[in-house]
Amino acid sequence: MSDLDDLAAFAVLMDAGSFTQAAQQLGWSKGQLSKRISALEASHSVILLHRTTRRLSLTAAGAMLLPQAQALVRQMEGARQTLAMLKDELAGPVRITVPVSLGETFFEGLLLEFSSRYPDLQVELELNNGYRDLLGDGFDLAIRTEVEDDARLVARPLLAMQELTCASPQYLQCHGEPRVPAELGSHRCLLNSHYSGREEWLYHQQHELLRVQVAGSFASNHYSLLKKAALLGAGIARLPSYMLHAELADGRLQWLLRDYQTRSVPLFLVHPYQGGMPQRVQVLADYLLSWFRRGSQALQTL
Repeated sequence: MSDLDDLAAFAVLMDAGSFTQAAQQLGWSKGQLSKRISALEASHSVILLHRTTRRLSLTAAGAMLLPQAQALVRQMEGARQTLAMLKDELAGPVRITVPVSLGETFFEGLLLEFSSRYPDLQVELELNNGYRDLLGDGFDLAIRTEVEDDARLVARPLLAMQELTCASPQYLQCHGEPRVPAELGSHRCLLNSHYSGREEWLYHQQHELLRVQVAGSFASNHYSLLKKAALLGAGIARLPSYMLHAELADGRLQWLLRDYQTRSVPLFLVHPYQGGMPQRVQVLADYLLSWFRRGSQALQTL
């Protein structure tokens, strides 16, 4: 790469006509520029310039090399312009990796709302509960519940996700509605097998921690299946707030024990550290931030 840099410096020098002006354009000192030209000559065993106090003149070898060096500078400038254009262009692929249940929740908005607004963007949505190396695996964005200590990444808070206790009207009509957490012990609860303590549900009221032993005939490590089971009237579930906006609004599920707080998990939008995020990635990041904000506002009105 040093040869390419030195060739470009050679072209800039001859276009500027003096070491002083060329060094200013390159942001180097005159001494640095002179050493680079000398290194270029030494590495190829040629003399490119006749140096005098008044002017620079090319040797025969320098005259042969100059057009190619100038072409190299033009190509480098063209590449910079292309990169700048790509950065600002609302077209091309955007790759994002998110937890499974979360991606299943907002993918409809990506397909309908976001894609109609930005038809030239190709969104690749990977659903994965495991860790993915954004830089190594080529992802532009990720949504995560934890932020690792990695200077290569930037994390922006999305929301504090809370699990809501809910059930269908049909279930409540048959089995009654629990008014305090302790009453959950006599209900059919839908258990999350992802958690080792799935049969103990925790609630907070003011400064008091309540531990409730629950039981049920169905468990799954997949939030979407637990949600479907609740909609079918199979029992009471605890589900993330982000996946309940529509069901609570239209009454298909009812929010129970609202006066008791459940665990809160932060969600972060993560992207590789860059001097400036490409516009095609920025618009998707803005959409996701807006989607979560609208969801939180909708819950506050219920």
